Order: sequence, then structure tokens, then C-alpha cells
Amino acid sequence: MASTDQPVDELVAEAVARVAGASADGLEYVVDGAASLLAASAEQWPAVSRALLGAAERSVGRCWAAGWQPADLVRVARRELGPVQVALAADLIAAEGRRHPAAALDRRWREQLRELDAHPWWPSDEAYLPEFASRHRLDRFALATAALELLRAWALLPPVQPVGPAPGQAAPRAGGPRPGEPRMLGRIRALLAKAESTGFPDEAEALTAKAQELMARHSIDEALLAAGGGRSADDPAAVRIGVDNPYEGPKTMLLDAVAAANRCRVVWAKEFGFCTVVGFDADLDAVELLYTSLLVQATAAMHRAGSRKHKDGAARTKAFRQSFLVAYAARIRERLADATERATERASEEAATGRAPAADPDGAPLPAVPDGGLLPVLAARAEAVDDAVGKMFPTLVSQRVRVSDGEGWAEGRAAADRASLHRGSGRIER
Repeated sequence: MASTDQPVDELVAEAVARVAGASADGLEYVVDGAASLLAASAEQWPAVSRALLGAAERSVGRCWAAGWQPADLVRVARRELGPVQVALAADLIAAEGRRHPAAALDRRWREQLRELDAHPWWPSDEAYLPEFASRHRLDRFALATAALELLRAWALLPPVQPVGPAPGQAAPRAGGPRPGEPRMLGRIRALLAKAESTGFPDEAEALTAKAQELMARHSIDEALLAAGGGRSADDPAAVRIGVDNPYEGPKTMLLDAVAAANRCRVVWAKEFGFCTVVGFDADLDAVELLYTSLLVQATAAMHRAGSRKHKDGAARTKAFRQSFLVAYAARIRERLADATERATERASEEAATGRAPAADPDGAPLPAVPDGGLLPVLAARAEAVDDAVGKMFPTLVSQRVRVSDGEGWAEGRAAADRASLHRGSGRIER
């Protein structure tokens, strides 16, 4: 390892490289040595801060080029490291983000930065590490160790399939959604918030079913606008949604149920803790909203059921909770599919009888339904999604999620009936 007489930029670059290239067996020794050198001098600490931010910007930029996104990098820190690295991750992403004007970023990229609260809060690059250490009550050695561990985790990430343009790689898609959130999504968000907060299962069911019907109608309106030339035709897009342990398999089944009801496809990357959802923009927005809400409802229902005893008096186990969530997802699949079918039938009847609204809920005029009817329009979009999945993931396998507790299965279906809403085989694509 180099000495402290070495220029600080070189010292930091070498420390980061040594830790990133260390074998697992000797990692602790290498990290301790590198962190000791970086933290050795209080006088040098501001220069280390500036150089470390520079190294982090380069590391983050390499991750963007490899297909990763802001939420992914924070998820890696949360899964593999700890809360200090999670806070560091958001800051280092914000530091790299100073290179890119907000207008040049994709809509979902901007949303991720906002949700992560990733913004440069520090007064100068030299002040960053001292200010962070003060905020989190860390000494220099502990902070240097955390930063090196985080940069190593990012350096070891392999390339992944991109799900949108990275900063500096391409302009935001011209065919994407209209600026701002459509009013329909605001209504859906409000319905789901009520469903999560109510203590009355029947009310939660009605609110969630209504939300899915609105989502389905919003999707139909978007499809008609694209088919009729009322809006620039877009191609299927993709988003990543984190799915972590415990019970990652059943959670993925729940996401797949929501996606299927909204004409999207799900591909699970278990090793990275996320699913890629492929579909059209309006449908992807709906999937993210509804999955988040149903996961809240399912988790609350599982904890209520799990707090009781089995019929034989034994404490309920992990197998019970696993089976509960699998059943919940299976039943939700049925109910969401029913809600989508109702909305589609209603839209088809309105189109056939001339009772379709002249404009969508956001005021955009709706074109006439094509001569072939509504269903071919929707089928064409489903085929486009399937084609996109095939191109993005040419080799897929299916995995079954095991059910080993019958009582958990029964309780899960009952909870799904109480809570919210193409029957599936229980298979998940990977």
C-alpha cells in the first residue's frame, strides 16, 4: 500500500482499486489498511473527501453505463451492507448527478432521485466527509471503511439489461407519457391510500377493485389514443421493482398478478433482489402503484393472521406465512383479472353503442375505436410487450413457489377476498 506522502488523488484511487480487487478471504485486512491510510490525517481529510467524491462519480458513471439505475445502487447497499452505506449511496449518486441537467434525465430517473432524496446538501466537496461524519456520528476510520465497502460492492456489479436511457446516453423517449402525473393516476393513488388505511375489509376491497378498473380504463384510453394517432406511438418500456426477502417468491407472484392484470410481463432477477416489469408506460405506472398498495395490505393481513395460533395450538411458522402470501397472490390474480375484464367489456360496449366519452379524464380527445374493435388494439399491445420481453431476455426459465401449509393457504385466500380483488399457474419467469 502507498504511503501518506503520495498525492491524495492517487492515494484514494489506489485504496479504492485495492479494495475492489481484493479476494473475499483477505478482504477485511485490505479494507482496514486502506481505510487507515485515508483516515490517518485530520489535515488531509478534506482533500480525501474531495478525491473520494471524484472516485465515486467515476464508479457511479460506470454503473450507469452497465445498465444500473439509482434505486438499484441504493438497493445493493441496503441488501449487502447497512444504513450508513445506504445514506452514502444516495449522496454519491447525487454527486454524480451534478454532471447532468434535470431536463436531460428520463422521467423515471428523476422520480427515483426524488424518492431517494438524492441531492447535494454539502457546502463543498472538501466538507462532505467531515459533514457526513458529524451527521452520522462516525469517526474518520469508520466512514472511510463504509465508503470503501460501498464502492467495492458497486465495482463488482455485472452488466444488466438496461430499462431506460442513462444520463448522457440518450435523450428521454419522445413517445413517453405527458408531462406531470395524469389526473387519473392521482385518483387511483387516493383510492389506494384509503384502501391501505381503512379498518374495514369490505371497504378496502371495493376501493382496490375500483382502482384497478380505473387503471384498466386508463390503459384502454392510452391504447386508443396511440392507435388513432392522437398521441405519438410509443414502444413498450420497462421498470425495475425491488422484491426482497423474506418471502421474495410470493411477493414476486403478487407483482406478477398485478402486472398480468395490467397487460405487463415480469422477469425476476432473484440474485439482485428485483423484478423487471415490461409494458407500456401507463400500465407500468399502474403496476407500481397497485403492487405497492397490495403489498402493504398483504403484509398487514399476514401479520394479523400470523399472530394467532394454528388450530392445534402450535405457533404459526414461516411455512404458514409463505403459504399465506402465495394464496393471497393467487386470489388477487383472479380478482384483478375480473376487474380488468369488467372495464374492458364496458369500454367495448360503449364503443359499439357510441356511448364512449369524447375525452379521457385528463381532457385529451379520444379517437374513434378502429373498425376491428377494441380487442385487436389491446391484443396488438400485448403482442408488442411479449416481443419486447423476448428481445430483452432471450433465455427465460420458470420457477414454482412451494406451498407447504394448508392453513396458511386458506387464510391467505380469505385475506385476499377481504382485502382487494387469468388464473395463473404460479410460475414466475426468471
